[in-house]
Amino acid sequence: MPNSLISTFRPPVHQPFLHRQRSCNSSFTTLRPKDSASLILSTGFPDLKIMVKKKAIEGVSDQMNAIAFQNLDHAPARRRVRSAFTQVQQQLDHVLFKMAPSGIRTEEWFETNSKGQEIFCKSWLPKPGVRIKAAVCFVHGYGDTCTFFFEGIAKRIAASGYGVYAIDHPGFGLSEGLHGYVSNFNDVVDNVIEQYTKIKGRPEVRGMPRFLLGQSMGGAVALKVHLKEQREWDGVVLVAPMVKISEEMKPPEPLQKVLIFLSRLMPKAKLVPTKDLAELAFRDPQKRKMADYNVISYSDQTRLKTAVELLNITNGLESQVEKVSSPLLILHGAADKVTDPNISKFLYEKAASKDKTLKLYDGSYHCILEGESDERILEVLDDITAWLDSHCAVR
Repeated sequence: MPNSLISTFRPPVHQPFLHRQRSCNSSFTTLRPKDSASLILSTGFPDLKIMVKKKAIEGVSDQMNAIAFQNLDHAPARRRVRSAFTQVQQQLDHVLFKMAPSGIRTEEWFETNSKGQEIFCKSWLPKPGVRIKAAVCFVHGYGDTCTFFFEGIAKRIAASGYGVYAIDHPGFGLSEGLHGYVSNFNDVVDNVIEQYTKIKGRPEVRGMPRFLLGQSMGGAVALKVHLKEQREWDGVVLVAPMVKISEEMKPPEPLQKVLIFLSRLMPKAKLVPTKDLAELAFRDPQKRKMADYNVISYSDQTRLKTAVELLNITNGLESQVEKVSSPLLILHGAADKVTDPNISKFLYEKAASKDKTLKLYDGSYHCILEGESDERILEVLDDITAWLDSHCAVR
């Protein structure tokens, strides 16, 4: 989550002018002046102006930049852009790509959900002949997708003997829906339940232990899924989860009321100004630059209704954490300024789970699986697989 969801309201900016600064999951965008000069766009609102900047992605051609900065409101455009950048992404000098295990079997497909939306699904399975221990079902964060960085994460977990599965939420990544738009957070939760109910019945993992892996906002979704079907999961792994917004990070109460009012009038409008969280999310400067290559992540200003739903879900979760009963692994960067590690401590202390583990990583930022040193990233991945191994053995 951002340090402040709302500070003032601004009208939407046309996509071609946007500077798309990206972080790994729950990142939002700050609009900056163009080079040394400001590009001022008339807003149609008295006394309101927006300064924006378009920043080219380093290391790719003008043609590729033109592809990256097209309007991504709808899924067909996002799918074309992802296809154009797949090879470029795989060649990045990042531990998740350059040390990805070989021989992992992958599959991509689309499922039509109960609302008629095409949902992108992907699986990563161990090499042929390696016994699958359990299913690990990933829940991505705000603005993100289950491709790009997660490809490397999934391959590492799969190489340890797990079937890893992931979906893009409606409106994100390669799934259908207006980009970055969440009209009802419970719909996101229900879609996760619907898709993973199908996946848990796949022949290769049917009847095996199943675990949820939720990152950032995906941590909130994973907890809501667990609370709705408490007997369906053998454990929940949360990475820098968005469980609660601390009081100092919330907008003032009067401003929240304005936000709610405006969200009823123009729910899809991109009016919520947000901070540039790349420097807060990625501690390693070189990996921070690579985040720009996540070209289908949502990095525009937050849509009004989406912002309201994010506020509502964290308020609701705060009152339900004592009902969390699943075996629980919580991993958080101790220096995270995006989602508060103290809130992970709050979850750890209040959860009813008898089997729960909290691990804080000294000096680490929000993206502990993507933006830290190679050694720290591998350490976190090893902690996840070791916990999974121990809980498969228990069963």
